[in-house]
Amino acid sequence: MNATATALPTEQEMLSAPADEYMSPAQLAFFRNRLQDEMNQLLENAHETTTHLQENEATPDPSDRASVEEEHTLELRVRDRERKLLKKIEEAIARIDTGDYGWCEETGEPIGIGRLLARPTATLCLEAQERREKLKKMHGG
Repeated sequence: MNATATALPTEQEMLSAPADEYMSPAQLAFFRNRLQDEMNQLLENAHETTTHLQENEATPDPSDRASVEEEHTLELRVRDRERKLLKKIEEAIARIDTGDYGWCEETGEPIGIGRLLARPTATLCLEAQERREKLKKMHGG
């Protein structure tokens, strides 16, 4: 297999692709690669956090200890958000496998390359997302 056959399209090529190429094998490979890279980065961050928390030794000074605890709390909060994102990434990769990736789960319409480049885990087209957010605001959510 030569290098051009395995080369992924660029973002620009993705954005300028004709509509009939939407979610083609090359585009799906592009998004799978992007999602996998993001997943690997999140897993690496989690490992670094675990190592960092294990390495930190207790300090006798109460104000230093409070600073360290605050830092740990913030770090754990970030990791919790990343853990939730990791689940969304896994779900997006599963949608690639089932052929549902790139299609709005509410309307069945294309989500759009631009939106997926900005947010590869998106499950709704922009219109459906905006409708959902308006409903949440109306119901105090």
